[in-house]
Amino acid sequence: MSEDKFREECGVFGIFDHEEAARLTYYGLYALQHRGQESAGIATSDGERLHVVRGMGYVSDVFREETFAALPGRSAIGHVRYSTTGDVSLREAQPMVVSFHGGQIAVCHNGNMPEALRVRAELEREGAIFQSTSDTEVVLHLIARSRARDLLGAIVEALSRLEGAYSMLFATPQALIAVRDPRGFRPLLLGTLDGATVFASESCAFDLIGATLVRDVEPGEMIVVDATGRRSLFPFPRRRPTQCIFEHVYFSRPDSIVFGRPVSQSRYLLGRLLAREHPASADVVVPVPDSGVAAAIGYSMESGIPLVFGLVRNHYVGRTFIEPRAAIRNLRVKVKLNPVRELLDDRRVVLVDDSIVRGTTSREIVQMIRAAGAREIHVRISCPPTIAPCYYGIDTPRADELIAARMSVEEIRRFLGAESLGYLSYESLLRACGDPEDTRYCTACYTGRYPTEIDPEYQPRRIRCVGQSATASPVLTPER
Repeated sequence: MSEDKFREECGVFGIFDHEEAARLTYYGLYALQHRGQESAGIATSDGERLHVVRGMGYVSDVFREETFAALPGRSAIGHVRYSTTGDVSLREAQPMVVSFHGGQIAVCHNGNMPEALRVRAELEREGAIFQSTSDTEVVLHLIARSRARDLLGAIVEALSRLEGAYSMLFATPQALIAVRDPRGFRPLLLGTLDGATVFASESCAFDLIGATLVRDVEPGEMIVVDATGRRSLFPFPRRRPTQCIFEHVYFSRPDSIVFGRPVSQSRYLLGRLLAREHPASADVVVPVPDSGVAAAIGYSMESGIPLVFGLVRNHYVGRTFIEPRAAIRNLRVKVKLNPVRELLDDRRVVLVDDSIVRGTTSREIVQMIRAAGAREIHVRISCPPTIAPCYYGIDTPRADELIAARMSVEEIRRFLGAESLGYLSYESLLRACGDPEDTRYCTACYTGRYPTEIDPEYQPRRIRCVGQSATASPVLTPER
């Protein structure tokens, strides 16, 4: 189903001063696996130097018991990266570790910096050589070139040139540094475990290792952890918060707390409000697994219509799935979802999903449920129509590939082949996510109003796949 969904870009985890730093980072990344399945990596510090292991695939593919012998030390940072279509490369995997005049430094990044495209071009004209297509590498180049008095100043100087979304973890042999962009696009949380300081993209990583959630890393905050303790800095100009609302709609795990709010609470309320705005005379509510489940529960609770799991997802498709040829194209969705005919036959179905992007997968699901005997199909979407691409760390199609940017709701309904189609209103989206005054979130994918200036030449889907050879014009992969 992922080819017709927005894709999260990455997850980060870090821990300072724990004897099991590498193993705990492994488990933290395991909890964040949903944020990226292309590659995984861990960098540790033994107090003298950094050690790194990176590889392609799931966390469990990259790390084995013998791996941890190569990752000594009491502090670590780790990263999971999302899976793109097309070629991939170990060069893009993180943490990235480099040595420069200031010593060794490793970095993990969740977000995207559109401005990095222009800055990279400038650096290349000045003779810089890049090993990857990542905007994270641009940050490292700027740090290495900085004239600042210390590393903290160099990081601040580098990030000040790259407006955009970044929740980043830096590691040196002596310190761990967490930094979040002034608008707070992507989540980053602070926790503790047995006296150690822990950072993660979502609180579910803390739950797995038994850490205690302390608070969010604030927008624009830099937290430095070293032998002297933990200190907080706010070195960037203050900005209006614009946190990604899609973290609550789709990306984050429902058992996480993100932006100070339980994700499950938001999603259940999305479903409840959807039922109020778009009721249906139906026999069963069916979620599109797994992303539509929480909202479908809310819809069922509000409407009183029984919830049934009429679609079963195959969780073991993974990276081995081969795109079928045209003659068997109908297998593309069926290999991932299978209808339960006994629950659908002769039923009026409310089909609940979190979003429609291109619409092709949604149409195939509707056809599948119809073939299983459903009498009526009423599609309900727990967010407003998605009309604009994201430039802040999410892999999205271009605007002309988004079905809601080209068609009316009625036209989309006909395209899907459903009896009715209802999207949640923008006002109810904000209410469900705890922001009825519209002051906290970035909602550009629903409104087309971007909180930062975007170069019109920068298009997220015009970016080359990782692993392609370099071209005269630098092209960046929207990372993490």
